[in-house]
Amino acid sequence: MMLLPRWFLEAILLLISLLAFTNNAAFIGVNIGTDLTNMPPPSDIVTLLQSHQITHIRLYDANSHILKAFANTTIQVMVGVTNQEILRIGRFPSAAASWVNKNVAAYLPSTNITAISVGSEVLTQSPHVAPILASALNNIHKALVATNLNFQVKVSTPMSMDVMPKPFPPSTSTFSPSWNTTVHQILQFLDNTGSFFMLNAYPYYGYTTANGIFPLDYALFKQLSTVKQIVDPNTLLHYDSMFDAMVDAAYYSMEALNFTKIPVVVTETGWPSSGGSDETAATLGNAEMFNNNLIKRVLNNSGPPSKPDIPINTYIYELYNEDKRSGPESEKNWGMFYPNGTSVYPLGLSGGGAGGGAGSADLNGTTLFCVAKADADDDKLVDGLNWACGQGRANCAALQPGQPCFLPNDIKSHASFAYNDYYQKMKSAGGTCDFDGTAITTPRDPSYRTCAYTGSLNANGTGGNFPPALGPASQVGGDANALIVSICHLPFLATLALTVVLLPL
Repeated sequence: MMLLPRWFLEAILLLISLLAFTNNAAFIGVNIGTDLTNMPPPSDIVTLLQSHQITHIRLYDANSHILKAFANTTIQVMVGVTNQEILRIGRFPSAAASWVNKNVAAYLPSTNITAISVGSEVLTQSPHVAPILASALNNIHKALVATNLNFQVKVSTPMSMDVMPKPFPPSTSTFSPSWNTTVHQILQFLDNTGSFFMLNAYPYYGYTTANGIFPLDYALFKQLSTVKQIVDPNTLLHYDSMFDAMVDAAYYSMEALNFTKIPVVVTETGWPSSGGSDETAATLGNAEMFNNNLIKRVLNNSGPPSKPDIPINTYIYELYNEDKRSGPESEKNWGMFYPNGTSVYPLGLSGGGAGGGAGSADLNGTTLFCVAKADADDDKLVDGLNWACGQGRANCAALQPGQPCFLPNDIKSHASFAYNDYYQKMKSAGGTCDFDGTAITTPRDPSYRTCAYTGSLNANGTGGNFPPALGPASQVGGDANALIVSICHLPFLATLALTVVLLPL
């Protein structure tokens, strides 16, 4: 036990809050287009999303019927300024204020609007609007400030991969020189307002336009043989997927303009399930493989090779097939669901994916528990345990010596308890049962003797009523100025429980 001044506690609590903030679980969201013949009523859309535990959506406009339907749900909504609205909003601050009042402020707080996408791929799709895009971003943000919504609602603009003409190798990627002035203005805005870079990244197009340079497996997140692995020759970083390389290309392009602290959010990615006779890669099997592997990739909470600690929050394109869209046949077939709510192909939207992966949602009413695999590597289990009890914020107090779940004192038992506590608390927010392939879900309750797992009918007897091992300070000895904080199982303190007692100054 160490006696330390109060400032030390404050520093530790700040560190803990920063760790919690920077390691939030990544999410999978979905884009909702409305260009289909039999558009379901908004209430059915909400039901569909909730049944698949989808927590984030992006709209391409500010459809009032859909926004009203999401009132009193926890689903986070990104609304869109259309490309056609940008000119007026960029020229007239009053137009921006009117737009925010009508399409954002009018629905908050009932509808959980958290972001505004100003246009979509403006630089490449509506280049005549590009010179005023930064002004539009600023005017929308100022309107949010005026309504005290700027801390809740972030503003950005989605860009396509086309603004980076040579995205591979990622380390040499830059924005097109013709857009440097505009892009720099946009990045300065994002940096100043603490917003994120919105990227539309489509490995489907990266593969189909590369003339065979990259293998299909690389675009589909499938493991490559040693001789086919993709390596950046400048950094020697290995890229297991084209998706990761695209995200890193955006990071390196921003770095080339001296912006290094803006996170990337992928606002569109996906794979068409059908196409014309000349669109041979647009198949049901490829779409199923891509989206399920994408879900697992995003929900493992890691970033691309150059930014491994920054998760890649991602919105899949899209919820429904939009049969009224023009263009190639594939344009009508990006959806994951039919209008009646049935899936186009099997989905693992809670992170499990196809092929029997871990992390299936318990949508059928059966509680699933998350436990360590019997053949899991012990070193990986240690890493998983440390993450769950640290950054994952699982309640691991019951694993401490003398507590109900300490025995048997072995890594598989401890990892199973921690994995399950994290999974039960976080699955509704996108948390998965994977832990680098060391975990699996099971309908069998793993509770034993005095140790009840979170989610068990008997959980209130043990793990369910323990204080968090990593959590807020509590009072000691009745003195309001004497505080105690316990820090257990942080990755850099894997076996250490540190107790700090502060005496009044």
